[in-house]
Amino acid sequence: MRVRSVVSVALLLLVFLSGCAALRGTSTQESTALASGDRRSVSEPAAPAQTCATVTAQFALTDGTADDADEAAPPDTARIQHALDGCAQTADSVVAVRLAASGPLTDFVTAPLTLRQGEVLVLDSSVTLYASRNPADYQVAGRESCGTVGRSGGGCAPLLTLSGAHTGVASTPDAAGRQGRIDGRGGQTMLGASQSWWDLAQAAKGHGVQNVPRLVQATKADDVTLHDIDLVDAAGIHVSFQNADGLTIWGVRIQTPATARNTDGIDPAGATDVTIADSWIMDGDDGIAIKAGSQPSTHVSIIGNHLFGTHGISIGSETTAGVSDVLVDDDTVSGTDAHGNASAASTGIRIKSSPKAGGIVRQVTYRRICVDAVKSPIDIDPFYGGSNGPNVPRFQDIVVSDLRATNSPHGATSVLKGVDAAHPLRVRLENVDVDAPAVQTSNVNITASGVAFGGAALDSDGSDAHVSDVDAPSPTEAASCVFPPYPAL
Repeated sequence: MRVRSVVSVALLLLVFLSGCAALRGTSTQESTALASGDRRSVSEPAAPAQTCATVTAQFALTDGTADDADEAAPPDTARIQHALDGCAQTADSVVAVRLAASGPLTDFVTAPLTLRQGEVLVLDSSVTLYASRNPADYQVAGRESCGTVGRSGGGCAPLLTLSGAHTGVASTPDAAGRQGRIDGRGGQTMLGASQSWWDLAQAAKGHGVQNVPRLVQATKADDVTLHDIDLVDAAGIHVSFQNADGLTIWGVRIQTPATARNTDGIDPAGATDVTIADSWIMDGDDGIAIKAGSQPSTHVSIIGNHLFGTHGISIGSETTAGVSDVLVDDDTVSGTDAHGNASAASTGIRIKSSPKAGGIVRQVTYRRICVDAVKSPIDIDPFYGGSNGPNVPRFQDIVVSDLRATNSPHGATSVLKGVDAAHPLRVRLENVDVDAPAVQTSNVNITASGVAFGGAALDSDGSDAHVSDVDAPSPTEAASCVFPPYPAL
């Protein structure tokens, strides 16, 4: 489906806000600040009007692998980087660097590439850009060895580094809906090794940190766009956007199995004015994770997306610098990926932090969220990863409206927790219908309207969980849900 512009969402939000005001009355103490998200007027991106350079494919790979010589020294790296180096722009100019098919030849094999200011890498709909399987191609000088489990990470450079403003990655879909593809080959054996990148991540569980490359990374690069591109089988995180203003992700399809550990979908961190819309996200960790370690993240819109087999739509765990004004609207979250793999830690909507990496999370609004077959439909936990540290998480002005969770597995449990009596979770639940009855609550003030877990209303426990109902606690009439299948790539 296609998503309306953020301007339209803002108009709908005004109607929602008016309804909330009618429910909560006029008391300032009872008022809740609702999120509006991205402050920009965002609509579906358009391709650059000018193509600066075209690089044509030389390969048609069988089963996504080249011969030994080409795997050892990816032959397209210099050709593509030369085109990128010659097309850097100034001011607000934007051009395309096109990767084009040549008859039956549709494939490229490359080591890491750097996009400079004003460049959008545009793939033909039939083109696949394959990432090198050679860890040495990604090695960062002075860091842990790429392709190993170490005491720390950071040993591998990303496949694509977006280093300047107005950069991006896109494709030109064909009439059948096929899009250009970037394939991280995370499940293939690393060159000169006996493990894949994903095997390495499993080996690191509880025993260190895997050094694997991210697929796309932008740091201190404003106005980044990813549009109509398939990101497949990343070795690690698919998209990382750090410490910058202006990220638009639209029509992106991420397809990595739920069994591939630590393969986050989209991670905005220290990010301002972000829209993630009309995208399909399948991976083995958080589908979307908003972080704020060293800089705040604020004005974020997550609209009209479909998630499969992930750990859900998350905020955290790093929230030290603060997260605010996040609008999550009209999204579906399924606990199983397109291959039938159930996520080991499936979650619907999630706010996670701890005193080790905590901070304030406020003005977060979830609207029209459909959740299916997840272990934790709602998970708001200030002790994710431990309870010790100087940075107390504070969660306030959290609104969950029109959420429905179905087909929850046995033992599914929602979590609504604050830190302590001085730092309670303050959350408003409106028209929330979760089929799983189990809810863990502590140090939480809940304002409820039409809320049911397992068909029953929430009750105050008489000590550190307080529920106030603004109307009769009858089962909700949350909107009906449709969970579309992941599209064929």
